[in-house]
Amino acid sequence: MSNQQIDITLPDGSVRQYPVGITGMDIARNISEGLARNVLAARVNDEVWDADRPICENAKVALLTWNDREGKATFWHSSAHLMAEALESMYPGIKFGIGPPIDNGFYYDVDFGDVEFSADELPKIEAQMLELARQKNQYQRQEISKSDAIAYFEEKGDEYKLELLQDLEDGTISFYHQGQFTDLCRGPHIPNTGIIKAIKLMNVAGAYWRGDEKNKQLTRIYGITFPKQKELTEYLELLEQARQRDHRKLGKELELFAFSEKVGMGLPLWLPKGTQLRERLEQFLRKAQVKAGYQPVVTPHIGGKNLYETSGHYEKYSEDSFQPITTPHEGEEFLLKPMNCPHHCEIFNVRPRSYRELPLRLSEFGTVYRYEQHGELHGLTRVRGFTQDDAHIFCRADQVKDEFLKVIDLTLYILKALNFEEFTAQLSFRDPDNKEKYIGSDDVWDRAEREIAEATEEKQLDTVTEYGEAAFYGPKLDFMVKDALGRTWQLGTIQVDYNLPERFQLEYIGEDNQKHRPVMIHRAPFGSMERFVAVLIEHCAGNFPLWLSPEQIAVLPISEKYHSYAESLMKTLETHDITGFVDQRDEKIGRKIRDAEIKKIPFMLIVGEKEEEGGMVSVRRHGKGDVGQMTQDDFIKLVQREIAEELQYN
Repeated sequence: MSNQQIDITLPDGSVRQYPVGITGMDIARNISEGLARNVLAARVNDEVWDADRPICENAKVALLTWNDREGKATFWHSSAHLMAEALESMYPGIKFGIGPPIDNGFYYDVDFGDVEFSADELPKIEAQMLELARQKNQYQRQEISKSDAIAYFEEKGDEYKLELLQDLEDGTISFYHQGQFTDLCRGPHIPNTGIIKAIKLMNVAGAYWRGDEKNKQLTRIYGITFPKQKELTEYLELLEQARQRDHRKLGKELELFAFSEKVGMGLPLWLPKGTQLRERLEQFLRKAQVKAGYQPVVTPHIGGKNLYETSGHYEKYSEDSFQPITTPHEGEEFLLKPMNCPHHCEIFNVRPRSYRELPLRLSEFGTVYRYEQHGELHGLTRVRGFTQDDAHIFCRADQVKDEFLKVIDLTLYILKALNFEEFTAQLSFRDPDNKEKYIGSDDVWDRAEREIAEATEEKQLDTVTEYGEAAFYGPKLDFMVKDALGRTWQLGTIQVDYNLPERFQLEYIGEDNQKHRPVMIHRAPFGSMERFVAVLIEHCAGNFPLWLSPEQIAVLPISEKYHSYAESLMKTLETHDITGFVDQRDEKIGRKIRDAEIKKIPFMLIVGEKEEEGGMVSVRRHGKGDVGQMTQDDFIKLVQREIAEELQYN
């Protein structure tokens, strides 16, 4: 290590001097041995490095542990290499595609050649991984020339790594070695395999090389690892809870939605109960939108191809759209609508607009269509046809911040009414190092990003900033919501857009009698109805808030003699907008109660001789048991009071 000193700036702002060639691990040891034992990697000037990689110039350095997102990603990336080492030792001659970390764990794509591989082999691979981990082999980085890298993989006969090398420039290529395994990899990695203490290989799937259906299908093995066995045990318990809450499972049990191969993959069919739930959500938002000054519109399910060429969607997302629909008329092409915003721009353009009309707030529950590959479809969370609770606000530049704040208020109201209490507001800005992905000038982007940041500060929201997550036409505020199991979902979104008004030549006549360009705010508090319902089902495990439940009550007569009273009671409740059904089956009351509990009906009203004589009901609450006997009027007031509390707008 040189005697020359460099300045290392730590996250707390303090600056320490160290010799040139100092490593993140050296810095950790200098601070405390306890910290050094937990360091997995180091962030050096916003780039994640191996903890033992030398730092040779002044730098900002953060030491990453399991508690950091980048620390976990590094841990799981190294675990993918450990799995590859185990696989290569067990199946000589296999070839590897890519093996990245993912949100929870990692995967590696493997070409097993002629070997028949099945998920039954996973426990053996786990055991081999643990054996290799105990060797505490170091992950060693090696800078290598392109020619030497090519020669290495030519000798191995690995066409996948050779194809990846084609895209890399000489001088930017590195190998990583641990134990008997070598891989083409840019890193970073954890110090050694011994840090990996608990391993679970989750499942096996097929994956086309580079996601192209024309290429060979490889075997994708998913896994997850932890530095402690206790953490793996807790994770598996959480997975079991998630399995019980899976919206696909509950959607079937509660008869909310279905899929049909004849209708088409990724195209959900909403069943009567699911439709009722969905319509309640829509009515809830429609009511709030009318109060907030929105005007509903309806636009077609298709649009001319040139509409999306004007908006820029065709250039950016043509591969994600369904193929154009052609007609006998020469040159006439349509697309299934991938976005609602171009249609709303054309509504704005129907006639000349005055500044007095602004802000103009147009809302639509608009169904859009996007082509998702078969392997990416997943219940209601990833579909090919979905309905956005879309709205576009056309306003003057001086109205942007105020309108943005109002949309934040509306989104917070919705999250509160649906018991989503934990969330982070994510500032999704453009990638400053990859501006060609976006449309519009730097001035426009800087202004829009500043306005979003100021609005979140004024609302005192807990925020994080993610660069590269903006829409191609503007920055946005995404609401990252935690569900009951602690999982994070991106739900509501608000976007500021100076670009589409420019592309569509939108204008209004200002107070100065001159033409001006409006600003456009895109917003969708739910995001999409399908995905929102899926998240809601899993968040509340199918136990919906009373106001949202498709069936709020089940009237349970204890015998056929009381069917008439039960039917009369149901009609009375329906006049007060309380929905439900009468269980007239020839079953014992215990069975009826049990079945209503399984269906997660919020209230059960048991009626027999005493109830009929006194015009009463015996009330049970789902999951809580008997509430007691009360008059019909008192029960109606109980329901109305609970719904009012759920929908209270603070």
